[in-house]
Amino acid sequence: MAAMDYRKYITIDSGTRSGKPCIKGSRITVGDVLDYLAAGMSVERIIREHRNLTEEGIRAALAYAADIQRRLATGTLV
Repeated sequence: MAAMDYRKYITIDSGTRSGKPCIKGSRITVGDVLDYLAAGMSVERIIREHRNLTEEGIRAALAYAADIQRRLATGTLV
């Protein structure tokens, strides 16, 4: 399975949410999305409550988190 290119959906801007990675077009961070999912919210509910989010944006947040975890585990995170 090919990894999603999350860079199309995730932005990091020092002027937005203190430079935390956010879903493009929103102020919602990757961490926010992960917290919602970990709390048991469905993708549909997250999108319903945050209309500027899409399913692709949520999947990008997961792909970003997976990439960070993989890079931490292999020592390649710089």
